[in-house]
Amino acid sequence: MSTLVVRELSKSFGRTTVLDRLDLTVPRGALAAVLGASGCGKTTLLRILAGFERADAGTVEADGHLIGSRQRHVPPEKRRIGIVPQEGALFPHLTVWNNVAFGLPRRGRAQRVREVLDLVGLVDLGRRMPHELSGGQQQRVALARALAPNPSLVLLDEPFNALDPGLRAEVRAEVRAVLRDAGATGVLVTHDQEEALSTADMVALLRGGHIVQAGTPRDVYTQPRDVTTAGFLGETVVLDGKTEDGRVVCPLGILRAHSNGEATNCPGTVVLRPEQLVLDPDSGVPAQVKDTQFQGHDTVARLCLAECGTEVNARLHAYPPPEVGSRVRVRVAGEVSFFPGTVEPPSTVG
Repeated sequence: MSTLVVRELSKSFGRTTVLDRLDLTVPRGALAAVLGASGCGKTTLLRILAGFERADAGTVEADGHLIGSRQRHVPPEKRRIGIVPQEGALFPHLTVWNNVAFGLPRRGRAQRVREVLDLVGLVDLGRRMPHELSGGQQQRVALARALAPNPSLVLLDEPFNALDPGLRAEVRAEVRAVLRDAGATGVLVTHDQEEALSTADMVALLRGGHIVQAGTPRDVYTQPRDVTTAGFLGETVVLDGKTEDGRVVCPLGILRAHSNGEATNCPGTVVLRPEQLVLDPDSGVPAQVKDTQFQGHDTVARLCLAECGTEVNARLHAYPPPEVGSRVRVRVAGEVSFFPGTVEPPSTVG
């Protein structure tokens, strides 16, 4: 059963269309990441879900109840939706306990505050003021406050942006664990590809006012619907190629593809990830190492393919990395994506 179902949602401001017949379904208990570049409509979608904006067309249903349409608009306080805004937005003059208790009915309030503070691991910090907490602790308090009324849906509006990079991954993991323990359904709005792919159960890519692809993080990353989507989700290797006898032929050899078209000898574009390129002395095509960039956990090697002169980037985890100028052989691990016909270069806007 789905907690959130959005159908044909549209919203314009003046002559500018921000959302255009957007569809989105989030299963109960799942965390969905709505991923898109700045200005793509993520915030507008979140405000409509929360009830802060009214849609021009389409419907929003939560737990099987219509809460938003052009004709029906349930106010925010009656939607049973919790919100975790950017930077937490705690009341600075209230203690942690009172921040979480704010808005709860008197009956059962103390027990519920203890439950959610225990859930986020802050039950002993109830008397602290927000300024006495770390950034990660403040975000956990904001999450506890959002979960306290037992909402049917929790909206997270880029809640990790203000955190230091080293803390961000830790807090993301903590928040994800809390949502799972609470059995909550969530929608995370973000422009951070790593955040979406590493945190969510499903990723919905928002572009041009509608969801262009939705699925598990692995599926959208390994099987993008087009070159632009592939480029937005991460680094790519893009090559000309064609289909031949059910396989794809390109400068990296004869490869298996997720989609290779129906016509034999159909030209198109081959897309794969740099981490799919493996140095193997026993197989693959010959290449020369033109440059290397050491990045700690891995090395990016610029390879020039010997037979055609095409240069590609390979993300290598082998140690030690190859020497610049050395000759190697490179093969492709796994399947690639193939898009028939002429395709524009991938977008790298993030």
